[in-house]
Amino acid sequence: MEGDVMDKVEATATVCDFDPDSGSIPATKVEITVSCRNLLDRDTFSKSDPCKFSSFINFGRTEVIDNTLNPDFVRKYILDYFFEEKQNLRFDVYDIDSKSPDLAKHDFLGQVYCTLGEIVGSPASRLEKPLGGIPGKKCGTIILSAEELGNCRDYATMQFSANKLDKKDFFGKSDPFMVFYRSNEDGTFTICHKTEVVKNTLNPVWQPFSIPVRGLCNGDYDRTIKVEVYDWDRDGSHDFIGEFTTRYKDLCRGLNQINVYEVSNVFGPFFSQVSLLSCRNPSQSTSLHYMNPYQMNAYAMALKAVGEIIQDYDSDKMFPALGFGAKLPPDGRVSHEFPLNGNVENPFCNGMEGILEAYHQSLKTVQLYGPTNFSPVVNHVARYAAAVQDGSQYFVLLIITDGVISDMAQTKEAIVNAAKLPMSIIIVGVGQAEFDAMVELDGDDIRISSRGKLAERDIVQFVPFRDYMDRTGNHVLSMARLAKDVLAEIPEQLISSMKSRGIKPNAVPPVHSPGEQLQTNLV
Repeated sequence: MEGDVMDKVEATATVCDFDPDSGSIPATKVEITVSCRNLLDRDTFSKSDPCKFSSFINFGRTEVIDNTLNPDFVRKYILDYFFEEKQNLRFDVYDIDSKSPDLAKHDFLGQVYCTLGEIVGSPASRLEKPLGGIPGKKCGTIILSAEELGNCRDYATMQFSANKLDKKDFFGKSDPFMVFYRSNEDGTFTICHKTEVVKNTLNPVWQPFSIPVRGLCNGDYDRTIKVEVYDWDRDGSHDFIGEFTTRYKDLCRGLNQINVYEVSNVFGPFFSQVSLLSCRNPSQSTSLHYMNPYQMNAYAMALKAVGEIIQDYDSDKMFPALGFGAKLPPDGRVSHEFPLNGNVENPFCNGMEGILEAYHQSLKTVQLYGPTNFSPVVNHVARYAAAVQDGSQYFVLLIITDGVISDMAQTKEAIVNAAKLPMSIIIVGVGQAEFDAMVELDGDDIRISSRGKLAERDIVQFVPFRDYMDRTGNHVLSMARLAKDVLAEIPEQLISSMKSRGIKPNAVPPVHSPGEQLQTNLV
């Protein structure tokens, strides 16, 4: 943990006397949650900044929490639990005063020894022990809670906003953030996620975040999830705005009236609301990525509708297909520019069928994960287009999205830069979200700009997929109408690109070799 009254606190965890070659098969995996109370104050002008660390063999550190003597750490330790073995643990707590990773340069706040069996075997699997290690000092207590993890491996990506939150700052508005808690079998709650702070607003829109479903509810979709809303204060004494409860079962329904929550506070009537903007989990039937064996999902339908027409203008029918916003195997690295076919050296897929197959396979191997950044993919295609400006090729980037975007400023800049190149961007919005950001990128009403620089031409066309869904369920008709509208601006955009660079059509079409053919590349 790291520390300042405490400034910053961090905890570290260590395990010893465990033989990985013993041949034992772990009975289960358990998640350890750490809290501390009444920590020793080592900072002169603020509270400590605790950080927790455990080690004989160091197996992890918590995050650092500023200015508190009573930290509840969000980051968990996940351990294999062997009932038949003694698994010794040590937890060290530090007050962090700098960015140095060397714990010897930070203030030691105390430590405790225990076994994993002690934690699991305590009432409600909750062990409370005094911290020691500093002679003559009361170092406070540490609370260690264990819960057996279910087999659920899903991740959910969610985004929330709020309206009319209570004003808590005297000279400003509020600096709101949310804290999520998973309910336990004994009626207590365990912290599982904390959003970022949005400064000086009563109507925040928080960034999308991804969380393991088992971290949120341990795979029990009916388990209560409590959410508290606070106004952030620099000294750590955050002001409570209100709270609400929900279930993952409800969150899975996404943008829906059931996911508009009244924020309650016992100190008076408020009219604050928190709304779920989006929730994605591809293994659930409510997900836009859900693979129904009898029907294509919205992503696949949009891809097929547009791609099957535009592929006729590509000479070799080989298309690079990229995904963004996912954790990739084997190390869980988050990527916003990964090949759907898993081949970094050759991301090309053979026709629409090849792209659809790569898309379906990627859903089985990656974990959807926020944030959702568009700019890496736009810049990726722009690099292709920048390399071929003789008029022989024109590039079309098709983006299919649920409307969530985390890098709006960077995407605007990427589009402004791309407007000088031989390329167009088609954005198809799927789902029921508000697509205000996508409409802004379209630039039909107001030409898109970045850093005071206007795009040279309009290269983006956006349409919401839901506007093209035939009420009779005729998906063929829906896809035909969609393709017609999204492709309507491409010819004009291609011509404007050629004119801007002084490229004129040939008077008589000559006989071309395959390498010289006019080529439209769909990415």
